[in-house]
Amino acid sequence: MRGTGFSIMVVVAVVLVGAAFLIGMPTYNVYAKTMAGKAAYEEAVQNRRIRVLEAQALLDAAELTAQAEVARAKGTNEANRIMAESLGGPENYLRWAYINMLQETAGSGDRQIIYLPTEAGMPILEAGRRPPGN
Repeated sequence: MRGTGFSIMVVVAVVLVGAAFLIGMPTYNVYAKTMAGKAAYEEAVQNRRIRVLEAQALLDAAELTAQAEVARAKGTNEANRIMAESLGGPENYLRWAYINMLQETAGSGDRQIIYLPTEAGMPILEAGRRPPGN
């Protein structure tokens, strides 16, 4: 009798565990899918935040690059103005820049000099400096 009672208890325990498993499994599946959905949502939110931060970084970099370009242009403008004033005006500055370019490129084999005939026989750069009537 002892063996029969024990067997019945084992069968009842197995049935109870099976019933709990059958009842609990659908509930666990719903819970697991809910948690997976929440995880996917949080991942999407985090990815969106990352994209926004990357876009903001690109915007900041572009703004700073633009500010640097403006500062560089202002500096170049000021340097050109000072140089032109020290040489006696824009025409003399352009003449100096032309001579400087000729000096810098004198040794390079890429430079070609082409002489063009003019009415006065002078380079075009000097044509405007000749007094009228001569």
